[in-house]
Amino acid sequence: QVHLVESGGGLVQAGGSLRLSCTISGNIFSRNTIGWYRQTPGKLRDLVADISSDGTVNYGDSVKGRFTISRDNANNTVYLQMNSLKPEDTAVYYCNIDHVNDDDEWFGAWGQGTQVTVTS
Repeated sequence: QVHLVESGGGLVQAGGSLRLSCTISGNIFSRNTIGWYRQTPGKLRDLVADISSDGTVNYGDSVKGRFTISRDNANNTVYLQMNSLKPEDTAVYYCNIDHVNDDDEWFGAWGQGTQVTVTS
């Protein structure tokens, strides 16, 4: 079992910045991908960015060049630095972990979400 706690959301003006943090506790398998997703009412949850244990990084098209994902393995924390924020970035942001054990069994978990609101 793992537990994810997000923090850092809030209200910011367009053009501003926020940094989200996701701290994960529990038994984390060494093969893992940790990502940030976002969701607005009535829409599906979309990938913002993810980072794998091998260092591979992926970004959603709408955030490339503005957002940066990073991880601190020593503290089991993943960060999402969000710059040049736009009103369309307004959403609830969720942290997710997908990890695989030595028997190739897949496990996943989500955090509770943190609200990001960008005003024009």
